[in-house]
Amino acid sequence: MLFASIASLAVFVALLIFIMRQQNKETSLSRLVLTGLIVGSLFGLILQLTFSQETHVINQTLEWINIVGSGYVSLLKMVVMPLVLVSMISAVVKLEKGGSLGKISGLTISILLATTAISALVGIMITQAFGLTAQGLVEGARETARIAVLENRAGAVSDLTIPQMLISFIPTNPFADLTGARSTSIIAVVIFGILTGIAARKVMIEKQELEKPISVFVDATQSIVMRLVKMIMALTPYGIAALMAKVVATSSANDILNLLGFIIASYVAIALMFVVHGILVSFVGVSPKSYFQNIWPVLTFAFTSRSSAATIPLNVEAQINKLNVPPAIANLSASFGATIGQNGCAGIYPAMLAVMVAPTVGIDPTDIHFILSLIGIIVISSFGIAGVGGGATFAALIVLPAMGLPVTIAALLISIEPLIDMARTALNVSGAMTAGTITSRLIGDESSDKEPEVQQA
Repeated sequence: MLFASIASLAVFVALLIFIMRQQNKETSLSRLVLTGLIVGSLFGLILQLTFSQETHVINQTLEWINIVGSGYVSLLKMVVMPLVLVSMISAVVKLEKGGSLGKISGLTISILLATTAISALVGIMITQAFGLTAQGLVEGARETARIAVLENRAGAVSDLTIPQMLISFIPTNPFADLTGARSTSIIAVVIFGILTGIAARKVMIEKQELEKPISVFVDATQSIVMRLVKMIMALTPYGIAALMAKVVATSSANDILNLLGFIIASYVAIALMFVVHGILVSFVGVSPKSYFQNIWPVLTFAFTSRSSAATIPLNVEAQINKLNVPPAIANLSASFGATIGQNGCAGIYPAMLAVMVAPTVGIDPTDIHFILSLIGIIVISSFGIAGVGGGATFAALIVLPAMGLPVTIAALLISIEPLIDMARTALNVSGAMTAGTITSRLIGDESSDKEPEVQQA
């Protein structure tokens, strides 16, 4: 191992020790996350500037740093399925009115789809305001290879129908879904957990002597899982520092400059949707400032990890403990939001690509019929993305062919995909938490003993 790599790792370890000392001082999680974000970004920038001509040093250093970043993400993924399963069973068992479960699910999904429609409209407007088009985008060797892959996948995706996507949500083998074997495994586990909870409620009614044992078992299991979540959350500042170091150290300045217009437009659209989320929660009596203060650590992790699914444990924990959202609603909104109605990946991104590429095939992107059709298709496809693997790229593979547009543009933006995907993922998670917060306030106190209130971070 090179001396330069060893020295770089020593500096990174020193930064982790600094974060640990701040944690020992009982600094709030929000500040620790911000500290990890800053020190990780600065370390990545210094690493890139110092060894820009020696990429092997950067790669060797990041290989070891990745143990912290990827290790943390893996731990969160480890607890996702147990958390979803146990929490859904517990939530259903504790529901005072079993019929309210359908109302919660329907309202949550409706809010997710409605915000996706708004995000699609925002993406369309921002793309037109910036005057972005697909003309002039450079196609390199990497982009050419990506085009071939996407065109093959687009054929497979276009063959899927909405009924087939819905059928894929049904858990044929819950044990396989608990391993995350399918792209729809999270929704399948949610359904399995709900059915198991309903069965447990019926047993408790039919056999009174089993009511207390079942209740105690469910409470104990949920307490253990939630304690595990808290243990992993304590590692968040370290994981974010490692993830940001990798992102900054591996970013290409040339790629960023070449597609700067699209990057800026994307971030403007995403920022506007965050504002929309704040306005929506304010309609149900929640202060936008307090709301974003409470979910800041969750959004930061989503930003750095680029994984909505891995963010589910933090999402649920923050909704329950910071926003006082009942467990049933928190788990449903977090789980559904990771696979249905993603505002960033399924809303803004395909809308922007469609508007950019439309003029190249003789379609006027300002035509009202085109806009309404695009929004409609985006809303429908956002509900089915999980059936084909999820993600912004697959959203584009569904939307673009459905509008009669080529998928080539998705490959031409591959070099800046990670940079934009970070903000898109954070928006996805914010959309899920917005849906949970609004649903909680609209439903009322049917699944909790106390009225939801926003706590200060």
